[in-house]
Amino acid sequence: MPIEDEDVSEPGGTDAPVRALLPEKEPGAFRTISEVAEDLDLPQHVLRFWETRFTQVRPLKRGGNRRYYRPDDVDLLRGIRRLLYGQGYTIRGVQRILRERGMRFVQAVGRGEQVAPAFVESDHEPEPEAAPPPLGRADRASLTAVLDELRACRRQLARLTPTVTDD
Repeated sequence: MPIEDEDVSEPGGTDAPVRALLPEKEPGAFRTISEVAEDLDLPQHVLRFWETRFTQVRPLKRGGNRRYYRPDDVDLLRGIRRLLYGQGYTIRGVQRILRERGMRFVQAVGRGEQVAPAFVESDHEPEPEAAPPPLGRADRASLTAVLDELRACRRQLARLTPTVTDD
């Protein structure tokens, strides 16, 4: 499948744009950030952001900080995309999968060779197994005394605070 390049004017002076066709790259060839972004249907800034969140994404950088992605990098990015957008994982969830299952697993997800585990993450702390034991009489009395003292402090502060009047 040929890759289309920028609009160019048609020879002969007409201003109608024509898409120039470039030959498709070899499977092992490096890809630029624009090629990867187009292939994954993502903006380039998302790929740059993912580099900051996933240490495993390390494109080769040449002069002028131009990024070149290896085929394994593209598979990894495709796997990250599937986990985030296809399966509803959060960035933290994908980081955990990379840590627990490894980069090769996420690359295989990107190639469609593996299926990630069902989405079972939560941003909240897990519920405790059992309710904490009820407070004893001495603990309850101590907490009540502290609460009474705090209420007395609040009353004193209310008396010291001047009231605002409209002049």
